[in-house]
Amino acid sequence: MNETAIATPGVYVSEISTLPPSIAQVSTAIPAFIGYTQQALDVNGASLTGVPTKIFNMKEYEQYFGATAENETGITVDVIQTTTPVASLSAVAKITSPSLHIMHYAMRFYFDNGGGPCYIVSVGPATTVGVSDTTLNTMGLEKLEAYDEPTLYVFPEGPSIAAASDYYTLIGLAIDQCAKLQDRFTIVDVYDQTGTTNANITAFRGIGGLNKNTNLHYAAAYYPNLKTTYDYQYADTAVTVNLTKDGVASTPVLDTLLTSDSVVYYAAKAAIKKLSPTLPPSSAMAGIYANVDSTRGVWKAPANVSVSSIYDVTDFVTDDEQGTMNIDPGSGKSVNAIRPFNGKGILVWGARTLDGNSSEWRYVSVRRFFIMVEESTKKATMQFVFEPNDANTWTKIRSMIENYLTLLWREGALAGAKPEHAFFVKCGLGQTMTAQDILDGRLIVEIGMAAVRPAEFIILRFMHKLQES
Repeated sequence: MNETAIATPGVYVSEISTLPPSIAQVSTAIPAFIGYTQQALDVNGASLTGVPTKIFNMKEYEQYFGATAENETGITVDVIQTTTPVASLSAVAKITSPSLHIMHYAMRFYFDNGGGPCYIVSVGPATTVGVSDTTLNTMGLEKLEAYDEPTLYVFPEGPSIAAASDYYTLIGLAIDQCAKLQDRFTIVDVYDQTGTTNANITAFRGIGGLNKNTNLHYAAAYYPNLKTTYDYQYADTAVTVNLTKDGVASTPVLDTLLTSDSVVYYAAKAAIKKLSPTLPPSSAMAGIYANVDSTRGVWKAPANVSVSSIYDVTDFVTDDEQGTMNIDPGSGKSVNAIRPFNGKGILVWGARTLDGNSSEWRYVSVRRFFIMVEESTKKATMQFVFEPNDANTWTKIRSMIENYLTLLWREGALAGAKPEHAFFVKCGLGQTMTAQDILDGRLIVEIGMAAVRPAEFIILRFMHKLQES
């Protein structure tokens, strides 16, 4: 209220704001999953293809993008049955060509490992064809650039793209977009896992692999693939039974046996149930990121955490093999291992970004913590755009950021015995700005933070002590 403009007698109330401006912390783990889905329709039947859509749980995913997983193809069950002289039956199932479309499984993997709200970008219908069209995945990635909320990129079906070079080109585009926007991070799967551990990691780092050396601190890679406890989703009409009954061979379709030979039908179903899909780790890691962020904080490394809904890994990584995965003097590309430990389960045993040789951005938690602080501070400072570029504004901004960083220090996100040891905030004429900066409309703030770093190597030193008495 402009009190000098009052002309009518009466009582007037003026509200005076005494609370300082504050910083609201942004969300840190809102992944965007890009890939093919069984369907892509909203509640009104309109297409969601190419439209980043926020969901909160598995039920919403199934409502918009499909209630069942993509049908597996090429399932056969070999059944041998004898009725005389002694009745016996054996059934063994196999899948000659598992479906390349695993988005439904990946979403279960994400939510089972602690995931919460996320975005789905359906790039097309999941059919029996492959996922080799990287143009569609690139289109989905480009759509996300206009969305501010996503903080993680995941390509669950990426390792099924026909050529490794195409997949890694797509990952490179995702990493570059993360660096451009400075508010998101990419979780990477290793493409080829058919050879030995060292061969697979060498291929990942070499020509034909992720042939890139810039912006690597905006991504982290995980290895190997994981054997899940999920049941395959399939239609009985798509299963062929190679039945040998008392020496007579036939190939009925599974659904016809329900009424004609229920014993064989249920034996075949039981054999298929023993199979389970193997998935890349990226979707599970997105869930682990979200879970660790919510329970411990983004500054806690998403490592030494068990992976849910799995019973084994596809490759057992040894200490020596992980040593070469973790540190590579040549390419610098670190790959985080997922390893079984006796009595502990299967744990994420690595916390490095792809920029493993960088002292600044070596760790996932440090990179993502800075992203969180930068984005939170950026949004909070928007209120000062076009405010007078003077000492009053500088003081408000400095106090706002200092209060925010003090809270983070108290929560254990910053290292230092006192706040002044943990961070600094500078803003002012002669300190961060010149007179010319002010004339040019620039208000410059410098922020330094001593982020906590994970104790990656714990070294215990033991020695003999001589007897003294």
